[in-house]
Amino acid sequence: MAFRNRQKSKGSRFLFTSFFFLLLIAGGAIFVLFFEGEKPIISLQETNAFIGKKGTITYSVTDAKSGIHTIFVWGVQGDVRKMLHSVAYPRTTYTGAVGPLEDTRTVTFDVQKEGFNDGPMAITVEASDFSMRDWFTGNKAVATKEVIVDTIPPKIQLLHSEKYISPGGTGIAIYRLSDKDSNHGVSMNGRFNPGFLIGDGRDDIYISFFGLPYDTDKLETLNVSATDLAGNNTVAPFISVFKQANQKRDTINISKGFLDRKIPEFQQYYPEMQGEFIDKYLFANSTVRSQNNEKIQELCKIPHPERLWKGHFSRMAGSSKAGFADHRTYFYKGKGIDQQVHLGMDIASTRRAEVRAANAGKIVFADYLGIYGNMVLVDHGQGVYSLYSHLSQINVTPGDMADQKTVLGLTGTTGMAGGDHLHFSMLVHGVFVTPKEWWDQHWVEVTIEEPITDSKF
Repeated sequence: MAFRNRQKSKGSRFLFTSFFFLLLIAGGAIFVLFFEGEKPIISLQETNAFIGKKGTITYSVTDAKSGIHTIFVWGVQGDVRKMLHSVAYPRTTYTGAVGPLEDTRTVTFDVQKEGFNDGPMAITVEASDFSMRDWFTGNKAVATKEVIVDTIPPKIQLLHSEKYISPGGTGIAIYRLSDKDSNHGVSMNGRFNPGFLIGDGRDDIYISFFGLPYDTDKLETLNVSATDLAGNNTVAPFISVFKQANQKRDTINISKGFLDRKIPEFQQYYPEMQGEFIDKYLFANSTVRSQNNEKIQELCKIPHPERLWKGHFSRMAGSSKAGFADHRTYFYKGKGIDQQVHLGMDIASTRRAEVRAANAGKIVFADYLGIYGNMVLVDHGQGVYSLYSHLSQINVTPGDMADQKTVLGLTGTTGMAGGDHLHFSMLVHGVFVTPKEWWDQHWVEVTIEEPITDSKF
């Protein structure tokens, strides 16, 4: 009888212990499933440190466990505390990710309408998840970013603006600017040309060089604009008289001998060319040409901020073989096969003649570049560049400083050149412009130097 009681007692303890452990396991599972302790992660990294009239806040909230339940965005300045945005997500299930795992959005608001003034302000984002912790209110996270409210746009005073300009021409604008940290310059037909300190000791006077593309039909927009760090924008329009330019039309005959000489050169650098020699020529003259010009555009995007050049740009001695913006039609076996525009001046003197820098500057490219062959690009500062191509030899490397005595290389026939010559181009912020203006000392004085001097008074 005692034995049976002991056996019954052991069985009861076993059942109790098993039930206890089952309760522990179930409780642990419930705790893990419904009481997870990982807080949401909030980022305000994409929110600007300055806020203008139209406030913009960009936040990102993530929660890898139960998902996002609520998000509140507040603006706080002194005694003013305004809710600028809120969202509450409904429960979609009872286990796993109950709400969304991520919420990234941009919130906009009217700073003045919400009662905020210029000066320091705090942006606060509060987020909770679907965990049952904290008496079923969820894990909470808070992130705050200190910003500056600035609703005053930059002030622009135009001191000089270009009176006349033609396709392929260069112009300038000189202006006084109140906010040195703003993004400013000349906008022309949607193309932006940044401005730079004029470089004569004045700390609020800027100059912007701009080039008018050769194929421009008319001037639609022309202004100096400035946008500060808070996004406040000021636009000062000006008028420049648009003058049509006479552009030459020319024909070039492509011979079998030319193809036999040139295509093997291009094949080394562009093995993707397919078809007969004439097909490969058309690929080089069109597709490769476009790729090369895109590369040149990239090289001109970050100019030296200071003006490095002085006076007019020198022209290599020799006869002119082709002009700027010549519209060329290419013929093969008596049939027109392609049309392109020549964006420089061709100068020929003697074979393998020395090519010197047209003015002082910094070498930013010295290598082979498709139709240009061996090419050197010089940054003269503030958006002005000069280009030398078809060289048989390059004597400089990127980073070198050059002046008008520096021999960049020797003339040659590399690239799309039929005979030994120099192809010379001028560019302003990546726009090809006519070199004739920059070769002319009178043009430099009237267009650039005299307005700079006049802006001092």
